Amino acid sequence: MNPRGRYPPGIGNGRGGNFHSNPNFQNRNPNYQQQQYFQRPPMQNQQQQQWLRRIPIATDSPANEVEKTVQSEVVDSSSQDWKAQLKVPPPDTRYRTEDVTATKGNEFEDYFLKRELLMGIYEKGFERPSPIQEESIPIALTGSDILARAKNGTGKTAAFCIPALEKIDPDNNVIQVVILVPTRELALQTSQVCKELGKHLQIEVMVTTGGTSLKDDIMRLYQPVHLLVGTPGRILDLSKKGICILKDCSMLVMDEADKLLSPEFQPSVEQLIRFLPQNRQILMFSATFPVTVKDFKDRYLKKPYVINLMDELTLKGITQYYAFVEERQKVHCLNTLFSKV
Repeated sequence: MNPRGRYPPGIGNGRGGNFHSNPNFQNRNPNYQQQQYFQRPPMQNQQQQQWLRRIPIATDSPANEVEKTVQSEVVDSSSQDWKAQLKVPPPDTRYRTEDVTATKGNEFEDYFLKRELLMGIYEKGFERPSPIQEESIPIALTGSDILARAKNGTGKTAAFCIPALEKIDPDNNVIQVVILVPTRELALQTSQVCKELGKHLQIEVMVTTGGTSLKDDIMRLYQPVHLLVGTPGRILDLSKKGICILKDCSMLVMDEADKLLSPEFQPSVEQLIRFLPQNRQILMFSATFPVTVKDFKDRYLKKPYVINLMDELTLKGITQYYAFVEERQKVHCLNTLFSKV
């Protein structure tokens, strides 16, 4: 070790003197040499302590393995604590047909959804995804277009609401998802499902339909809106006025697509698509797909993933009857049927 700089002036061969002491040197602190002698011996102990600290880090002792196991158990338990704090409704004990029970056994957590979204799903009363949800949710999350056909009452609404809510960025205050429906009642119902599923996500949902105050909708659109649910005519009107900005909308959902492509709505839907960016994603859900759907699919959908879970229109376990009566006999026929139920 180089002893330079280790001694005070006049002691050693460092700066300020030679090996012999300087008789003219006066130390300001008479105890300085004593402090120096007491400080040097612990150097060996400090090195020993340093080596002792490095040993547990360099080797995996059984104690460290136990500590790692305990830490992993703590993480696993903490990941399950959020489920115990959920306000889950009572289980649905109603009879379920194969239309909703014939699943692959997947769980909602298998889709790597946000925890806040999973909390809303479970608090909504959903336990496992239905067949249409198993087929559509993972495909929708990849950004692919979807043409899905499934029976009413099998969970189509959640099949597109869940991926829509998952892909929305709450920090980006623009319209990111538009859900088109043919009627005002369906718009209110769909928006309520979105609000309940996304109540922990800080996502703003808005409903706009014809027959309501246009001024209120304009004022509402000046506030942050992430997901817009409405009828084609009203949304198109707001877009033409420059109030509803859809240039950042990455997903368009068409519920009851067969009705939206009827002569009443199809022109409005096609004009509305022009306000969307070129890389938009279109999801079409319906129970029936007439010939007009194929023409629309060929023009606007890019290599869509086709889902068809229907071998018949009616849910299993339900029998339908048709009564051919004249117009003036309808009320009497209904009264007769209801009286025998």
